[in-house]
Amino acid sequence: MKTASRVSSINRRTLLKASAAGAALAAFPAPLIAQTKPFAGVTLHGASFQHRFFTLLQKYIPEFEEKTGMKVDLQLSSLPVYNQQANLELSSGGSAYDFVNVTFTLATRWIAAGLLANLDEFTGDANLTPAEWNPKDFVDGAQVTYRDPKGGTYGFAWEGGAMLMGLSRMDLMEKKGLKIPKTFDELQHVCAEINGTDGVSGLVSWFLHNWNLPPYIQGFGGNVFRNPPGDPMPALNTPEAIQGVEFYAKLLKSAPTGVLTYTEDQARQAMLTGRANIFIHSSAWVTPILLSEESKVKETSRVVRSPAGPVHDYPASNSQGIGIPKNAKNKKAAWEFIKWALSKEISMRLVKEHGHSSICRRSIITSDDYRKLNTVNGQDLGALYLEVLEMPGKGDNYMAYRTTKEFPIVGDILNKAFEQVATGQLPAKDAMNAAQDQAIAALRRAGTKL
Repeated sequence: MKTASRVSSINRRTLLKASAAGAALAAFPAPLIAQTKPFAGVTLHGASFQHRFFTLLQKYIPEFEEKTGMKVDLQLSSLPVYNQQANLELSSGGSAYDFVNVTFTLATRWIAAGLLANLDEFTGDANLTPAEWNPKDFVDGAQVTYRDPKGGTYGFAWEGGAMLMGLSRMDLMEKKGLKIPKTFDELQHVCAEINGTDGVSGLVSWFLHNWNLPPYIQGFGGNVFRNPPGDPMPALNTPEAIQGVEFYAKLLKSAPTGVLTYTEDQARQAMLTGRANIFIHSSAWVTPILLSEESKVKETSRVVRSPAGPVHDYPASNSQGIGIPKNAKNKKAAWEFIKWALSKEISMRLVKEHGHSSICRRSIITSDDYRKLNTVNGQDLGALYLEVLEMPGKGDNYMAYRTTKEFPIVGDILNKAFEQVATGQLPAKDAMNAAQDQAIAALRRAGTKL
């Protein structure tokens, strides 16, 4: 605390001096901190799951270390391992990490339990955050997950996932007189018509059904829970949920054999080689049909909004955030790292130098440089990405089901129930009735009051 107070005092004095000299505060990396290096000698310990964002960021971290005098110990592990370790560390009140990935599905739980620092304390202090950093520049839909009910901010999004639809064989569709599907019914029709044509599957998907399936359940007017996040009663056996399950199971009849166990990469490869016509998934997995050098279908591909249901148009979206544990030893130093990692400068460098487009700063996504790099065959992929990413922040936060603390339990049950339906072991109504009973029992065993 003594060190922190001294550092704060240094910051204030230096800023006042800089102000008197007429120097404008610039967005980090700021000359000021490069000159004073108030955190020199600090080693920041951070952790996340392995992701391209962090592997790219690691290339720039030596620049941060040189400018600040700090060292950054960034530990990356697989998603399940990271979630388990971070959850245990934060829940036990540990102080091993100065910054952490705030996993989308765990964010609500961690925020409600008071395990994270309120970042408004940093963004609201001009001594710590220059106005140019602008926290409101982050897309609101991506930030919804990282706020508490009072609007406090406990993370800033570094990665956005927006569900889009990729079509790889428009040439086949045109020969058959088929148009891009905009509704569930049209999607079903196109998939069935293309399936088997020239050895092409109508659709491909992957094994995480609790990501792929809910947009269909919601499209028919249902949901995973009755009214998340406040009312976590499972709603798996409503007529709308059953209708969504039946629809998606029928849709997968146009998919390759073994699709129930497909990984994301297997599905991506099926699209890149033109062996499957439609893939509906996060933009990072769909847009390679237009952007990847591996793609054999660049000339015949389109990327568009996923079809709307008869009741709702709710394409899935998510985001990953970065935050500071409540018990972190070096909070202000960690905030310097977060400011730098999510600065406009670093965000634009990731876009320009690596083609990493799934960032969450609106000013970058709407910039001319971003649009130039992400407009392919006349398609503004950035505009599509931004449109879907914003949707949960407008009106009903329909993605709230996925960030409730009950979702991991109910999501696993939903996965198994859908497999029973898709493989013909049980009718959808029977499978979902059983899933509803299992979900209620499992949540009560876990201590949830329903």
